[in-house]
Amino acid sequence: MFIISHIILVLLWVLFGILHSVLAANWWKRLMQQRLGPQYKYYSFSYSVFAAVTLIAILVYQVYLQSQLIYAAPVWVKLLLCIPLVAGLIIMGLLIRKYFFSLSGISVFYKEQPPADLELSGLNRYVRHPLYFGTLLFLWSFFFIFPYVKNLLACLVITIYTVWGARLEEKKLTAQFGEKYTAYKKQVPMLLPRL
Repeated sequence: MFIISHIILVLLWVLFGILHSVLAANWWKRLMQQRLGPQYKYYSFSYSVFAAVTLIAILVYQVYLQSQLIYAAPVWVKLLLCIPLVAGLIIMGLLIRKYFFSLSGISVFYKEQPPADLELSGLNRYVRHPLYFGTLLFLWSFFFIFPYVKNLLACLVITIYTVWGARLEEKKLTAQFGEKYTAYKKQVPMLLPRL
């Protein structure tokens, strides 16, 4: 049962990543725009609700999953790892707050959003995908504080998906912003900021 429940966890995270990528892909959005017509304006909001509900469901499954401890981390290590864990949470919180209205689709209920512009300030000066960086910083810190097999599996799948997803997103951004984004890519690292 231990192995099966952990395989299910991996499959849930993989499925979440695949669905997230497909539902956010430009070709899928064009298809939905054709199929939904005027109702397409609610697509981003519906997608955000679906993503939030499925993410919460997977996290609940992972939290309640019985798993084996890989090693016992000393208390001082756990306390030290709280620094990057909190830093990752702060980065995620700031960026989610900053982009919530434009990316969640909630703006469809109250106003029209202007076209997106390439963000080059703030944390984007140091890393091209600061939300992904904050997420990975939080996840891996969490794993080293709570080193269970289930957390390691989730970190591995999410890291692979994040790198893959960032590359897919960069293709969209290159198509959208052209040479401006290509020049930006040459100057700023993708996921790990330079010290």
